[in-house]
Amino acid sequence: MLYSLDPVTSENLQPRTALIVLTALNLLNYADRNVLFAVQPLVQVEFHLSYKQIAFLTSAFLGFYMLAAPFVGPLADRYSRKLIIVFGAIFWSGLTLLTAVTHTYTELLIRHTLVGVGEATFVTIAPTFVADLFEQGKRGRILGVFYLAIPVGSAAGYLLGGYLAPHHGWRFPFYIAAAPGFLLAIFVLFLKEPQRGQFDSPKGTPERTTVIGLARNPAFLTATLGMAAMTFSLGGIQVWMPQFLYSDRHYTLENANLTFGLIIVADGILSALAGGWLGDYLLRRMKSAYYLVSAASMALGVPAMIVALFVKGRAMIPAIAVAAFFLLFNTAPLNAAVMNSVDARIRATAIAVNIFIIHILGDVPSPTMMGWVADKRSLQAAFTLPVIAMVVSSAILFYGMKFAPPVSVDGASGGAGKT
Repeated sequence: MLYSLDPVTSENLQPRTALIVLTALNLLNYADRNVLFAVQPLVQVEFHLSYKQIAFLTSAFLGFYMLAAPFVGPLADRYSRKLIIVFGAIFWSGLTLLTAVTHTYTELLIRHTLVGVGEATFVTIAPTFVADLFEQGKRGRILGVFYLAIPVGSAAGYLLGGYLAPHHGWRFPFYIAAAPGFLLAIFVLFLKEPQRGQFDSPKGTPERTTVIGLARNPAFLTATLGMAAMTFSLGGIQVWMPQFLYSDRHYTLENANLTFGLIIVADGILSALAGGWLGDYLLRRMKSAYYLVSAASMALGVPAMIVALFVKGRAMIPAIAVAAFFLLFNTAPLNAAVMNSVDARIRATAIAVNIFIIHILGDVPSPTMMGWVADKRSLQAAFTLPVIAMVVSSAILFYGMKFAPPVSVDGASGGAGKT
């Protein structure tokens, strides 16, 4: 099979169980944040908001999410990652339920920012937990499974909001998205926490083992900056594409969210798994495989995105699908590149730094910047910003190929001496 790992035994059952539970919780994480994108037109009408104001809800969420990460990372490198994940899941799920009592724009803004703080505890820590469960040569595929939550959770948010909101009000989908979080938090309590860095092979240099060294670690910096430009593009598209289909292409709200949601989930599942598999396959031949796969996918998505925006008719939806496929293709290999660029002793802190950078340069400003352009020009014109970001991301990642560290692949140094 294309995506098989090892046969199931009592020895590897626990890592697989942990991967399933954490992936499910990650799915809820993305479903919760994407429900808002699906119901934005209804929120905008109720509170009489401009495009810029509605976009600021997402920017504020991501801003607090970004600011919380540097505090969570060092804690996770010293204390139980499992307990921090459980606390964060309960915190954000509880706050999501408070949507029932949000009746002003300010209340919704406060709720949304606090949910961002809760979700930061999970997104900062869970990838390091997952990375320590399996060997380095499988990291692309494993993270491909974990990050299936991005397309599936995002699509779930669009579909929940797009279907339920027109019939039950825009608040109702948030209740559905929040409830399972409490149950999964309990499951996490029963997981066995893996030993940090048990499968890592690169030597611990100052650039890899210290927080200060991250500023002199080109493998980490290029992967992070390339991811920041990708996040700028993806964040803006996720926020504004349903609105674009609704207001500029005259889809109904339900059909706009259904169409984009199905594109995200279908493309995302295929591309996340394929990207992880291709990255691991090429890693046996070149140490820069994760960077190459990520850079090439961003470059290939640019022409499709241009067609999606400026060509009307039957070509539009297939073009959106192709652009989304390539945008999501780098999810697993690019996250694996970040993981492999640092030592396990500071990995949670490095992820926290990565989260801070990719969001402050990426999807914190992009929705509001696109909203500003939409208010001044048009929503179609605003989509030129994500296209530019895709080009920038590709260029950075192609440059970063020469800094990729060697990794252990089936007991050997993967792609040693190759770029």
